[in-house]
Amino acid sequence: MPRKPATTREEMIEGAFQLVRREGHEAFTARNIAKELGCSTQPLMYRFPSLSELKELVYARADQFHTAYILDAPDFLHTGLRYIQFAKEETPLFRFLFQSGHFRGLALGDMVRDPGVSPVVNAAAAELGIPEQELFTVFETLYVTVHGYADLIANNAMEYDPADMEKNLMRIAEGMLGKEG
Repeated sequence: MPRKPATTREEMIEGAFQLVRREGHEAFTARNIAKELGCSTQPLMYRFPSLSELKELVYARADQFHTAYILDAPDFLHTGLRYIQFAKEETPLFRFLFQSGHFRGLALGDMVRDPGVSPVVNAAAAELGIPEQELFTVFETLYVTVHGYADLIANNAMEYDPADMEKNLMRIAEGMLGKEG
């Protein structure tokens, strides 16, 4: 009877998450993960007969980390700025979350109306005193802008200038809400 691996399933998920966080989704291989854990690939294959199963669990862990990171903001505007900052500070993880094909085939409306986004939109609607449906329209436009900034920064195509980004996001939001800037 084969011996049970000493490394737990949770340790494998966390080890793979840390590897991807540091080196990006390209490093997600059985050999690299085993090296990160200090074991052979055998325990990894015992716990995860399919690496795609492990990848989904690591993706969920990364998404949870990302959500906690961006929600550590005082208001709606700064949630967007934290999203951009995440791309600057956690570039390999940003690329894993948003540039590894996970969202392939989804429409923008599906992404911004994901149940995980609702708490942000609900809080912002209350904060700004506008109907939630109206805010979803603003949120969709701001999301495209925020994600565009983040993507450009994660790919070293743009300098990170939070003051300028904040000014531009405010200008967009005020324009869409019919307020003067």
